Amino acid sequence: MTEILREDINGNPHSLGEDDIKKLLLEYSLPAIVGMVIVSLYHIVDSIFIGHGIGAFAISGMAITFPIMNILSAFSTLIGVGGATLASIRLGKKDEKGAASILGHVTILNAINAFLLAGIAYCFLDPILRAFGASDVLLPYARDFMSVYLWGTPIIFVFIALNNIMRVSGYPRKAMMSSFFSVGLNVILAPLFIFVFKWGMKGAALATVLSQLLGLVWVLSHFLDKKSYIHFTKGFHRLSFKTTKSMLSIGISPFLMNLCLGLAVFFINFGLMKHGGDLAVGAYGIINRILTLFIMIVMGITMGMQPIAGYNYGAEEFGRTFKVLKYALLWGVMVMTSGFLVAELFPHFIAGMFTTNRELITISARGLRIALAMFPLAGAQIVISNFFQSIGKVKISIFLSLSRQLIFLLPLLFVFPEFLGVDGVFLSLSVADFIAFVVAGFTIVYQLRRTKRKLVG
Repeated sequence: MTEILREDINGNPHSLGEDDIKKLLLEYSLPAIVGMVIVSLYHIVDSIFIGHGIGAFAISGMAITFPIMNILSAFSTLIGVGGATLASIRLGKKDEKGAASILGHVTILNAINAFLLAGIAYCFLDPILRAFGASDVLLPYARDFMSVYLWGTPIIFVFIALNNIMRVSGYPRKAMMSSFFSVGLNVILAPLFIFVFKWGMKGAALATVLSQLLGLVWVLSHFLDKKSYIHFTKGFHRLSFKTTKSMLSIGISPFLMNLCLGLAVFFINFGLMKHGGDLAVGAYGIINRILTLFIMIVMGITMGMQPIAGYNYGAEEFGRTFKVLKYALLWGVMVMTSGFLVAELFPHFIAGMFTTNRELITISARGLRIALAMFPLAGAQIVISNFFQSIGKVKISIFLSLSRQLIFLLPLLFVFPEFLGVDGVFLSLSVADFIAFVVAGFTIVYQLRRTKRKLVG
């Protein structure tokens, strides 16, 4: 993948070991950041339309669906991320036929996976929504959205997966444009379906599915074109057990991360429903959108850092390796600090963008200030955990990523709310960020000292 991206950006396969680190990080991060921001802004705008066009409880109903969509996303990344990574490896070996085979595997397996999951979820939709905390008030909103969204799951799964393969196969800008196209279309369709046609939550979900469908048509047209570097070939539907096993083994890490995220959101919603009711869940729906925007920007920075750090670490250019870490840390902390300042200084304005309900605005504003209190430290933790993945230390990376959700956050969600109520739920997020940062900090310091000893030895 790094070879293809190098070619796409500056045509020099050795630039990662030669060019200015700051310039490289900017070049590699910018397309990823733009793509991440597009998707995050889509979710924010969608929630704004829902809040103003349907009502405050609609935002809460939407928040109930977050952990379900996280779990669905986990199964999508299991195949999609594994497939994209394996395709990039095959391309690096000049194995175009093997990469084309991955293209077929990703398409077929994602479609089968999505149909099975959507079918099961649809058959038991009400009990599932109840289990995830939907009250009598919120159930109709959540049901209306998910009943449409679930049948669009095969479209969404395949579109996202193929878009990732387009990116790693030498077309990162084209992949970014497909995301632009899909999000832009949704921004047009959502207000039309919600405000003009009065289709409510079903209209919001339908706008999402239709925009992803047209994005999928765009991506499929690319891979059906024989001029594309890799494309669909005869017999693409034939599946190999060995290839499938390799894809799943690679995708297990992001799968577990998304699964744990869904689990964490479930317990957050559970605590908010227990101690604050329907509107408290809606407040987290608003807070989650803001959290995600800034986190996705930092994730874009880490995506730019990964090929640079990996190349230089493999070349034993440790000075350049840790220099890119330094810049990524600086930029990541700056981004999250800006999120912290916005949340602390303008919380009521932010909440007011999503709703006119005064009670929901009040709960959301207070929650923003508490939940984002340790945001700058969270930026550093995200960069450090992804740095370990970049240099091949996957187990450490998985531990740092999962520990925040499982080891630190979940116990706090059982303790703090019992004493502090709704504030305790939001405080759990900040305290988990702090502890995760401390652990990540000790880990990276240990790695730095170990590397120095290796150089001296």
